[in-house]
Amino acid sequence: MRLDRVDERIIAILGADARMSFAEIGGHVGLSPSAVKRRVDRLVESGAVRGFTVVVEPKAVGWTTEAFIELYCRARTSPGEIRSGLAGYAEITSACTVTGEADAIVQVRARDTHHLEEVIERLGAEPFVVRTKSTLVLSRLVDQPILAGTADLP
Repeated sequence: MRLDRVDERIIAILGADARMSFAEIGGHVGLSPSAVKRRVDRLVESGAVRGFTVVVEPKAVGWTTEAFIELYCRARTSPGEIRSGLAGYAEITSACTVTGEADAIVQVRARDTHHLEEVIERLGAEPFVVRTKSTLVLSRLVDQPILAGTADLP
């Protein structure tokens, strides 16, 4: 599906506030509520929008520590094997295969450094992991939804 400027603005608005009504979105993009609904339905059906969710502030629920952990895997470990091995970790908020020395990078949220250490130990014990390298996040500088700069909201 090819997105036009209006679709991009609708996605950005939903990214900023998925609870906004179709009428409110229509006011920002110059469409009727029913036209916005049809576009949102089409975006969902096409897979451009995968769903609507709540964004939880990790610190508010006690997850105050964040880290990025590089995984160095044994030879010929597939992305699917890594994905399967990481599936049971509630602490992992994202994981990607990457270029460079590491095979994958995992973003982790934990209650504290002790909890983080436990997660790192569990990751290191996965059969496909040879070693890990961790980087603790001190402060988050940018944290925005995709296309956030295209909403043009007042």
